[in-house]
Amino acid sequence: MKLRVAFAGTPAFALPPMAALQDAHELVGVLTQPDRPSGRGRILTPTPIKVAATGYGVPILQPQRLRTDEELGPTLAALQEWRPDVLVVVAYGLILPQAMLDFPRMGALNIHASLLPRWRGAAPIQRAILAGDLVTGISIMQMDAGLDTGDVVLESPIPIAPPTVAGELHDQLAALGAEQILIALEGLASGTLKPRPQPATGVTYAAKLSKGESVVDWNESAMQLDRQVRAFNPWPVATTSLHGKPVQLLRSRVAPTRPSAPPARPGLVLGLSGDSIEVACGQGILQVLQLQRAGRSAVTAHEFLNAERGAGSAPLVFQ
Repeated sequence: MKLRVAFAGTPAFALPPMAALQDAHELVGVLTQPDRPSGRGRILTPTPIKVAATGYGVPILQPQRLRTDEELGPTLAALQEWRPDVLVVVAYGLILPQAMLDFPRMGALNIHASLLPRWRGAAPIQRAILAGDLVTGISIMQMDAGLDTGDVVLESPIPIAPPTVAGELHDQLAALGAEQILIALEGLASGTLKPRPQPATGVTYAAKLSKGESVVDWNESAMQLDRQVRAFNPWPVATTSLHGKPVQLLRSRVAPTRPSAPPARPGLVLGLSGDSIEVACGQGILQVLQLQRAGRSAVTAHEFLNAERGAGSAPLVFQ
C-alpha cells in the first residue's frame, strides 16, 4: 500500500530513511531546520535533508520554532495541503506539538537510534559506546508528547563490535532505520503490527555531547579511554596534549592484559607495538592506532612516533 508521507529530519542520519520513503511511498513534503552559518567562513548552509529534498522536487518547510500558535500556523497549513497519511520524524531537532502529531491519520512515527527505553534523548549512539553496551539498535516509535516515551511499533538490534567508532555505527543504524521504517509502515497499514508500551524499567537518558567530554584523562582505565576514543569519532574527538599542543586520538584498542608488567605513569608512551603506540593508563594499556595534530592530516601510530623520535630522545608523555 502506497502512503502519502510527510518527513521531518535534519542531519545526515535522516538521509537513508528519507530516500527509502521516497522510493517506496509518496513523499509529499519535508520539514527541516533553517539554513545556518557553517565552517570557518560562516557561510549560510542548508541541512543535508534540505539538499536531498530539493533534488526530489518536494515542498520544503523550515520553521524556526513551533512553540506558539503563530509559529505553528504555517506548518499546520502546509500539512493541510500535503494531506499526509503519516509523519515520519528522524532527528528533526524541534519538539513537535500535539496538533502536529495528531494531524496524520496514522499519527507520527519516530526512528530512534537505540533499543528503547535505553538511551532516550539526543546522543544515543555515542552514549551506548561510552557505556560499553554490546548491543544497540533501531526503535520505530509512535510519537507522543514525552521525550522518546511513545509506544514502540518495531525494534531491530545490532551488535556493537569493539573496533566500531560512532561514525561507523551511525551509518549502520541509519541504513537499518531505512529498512525498518518501511516494515513498520507496511505492518501498521495492514494491521499486522501493534504499538506496545515501553517497559517502565531500564530507562536511561543520552545527554547531548559537549566538547569538554573529549579531554582524555590518562588516569582512567584503558577500557574506558578506548570507549571514549570510539564514541567521540568523528565528533568531538578524544583529545590529549603532547609538548603543550593538542593531539586527537582517532582509533584505539585495549592492549592484552599483562599481569607481570610494572605500573607506569599514566600517559607515558611505552613504545610502538605493531601498528599501535602503547600508552600507560590508570589501569591497563591503550593501543592508539591513528592520531592527528591540529591543522594536520591524520597519521598512523608509526608515522606519528617516527616524527616525535626525530624531534628528540626524551620520554614522551601525553598530558
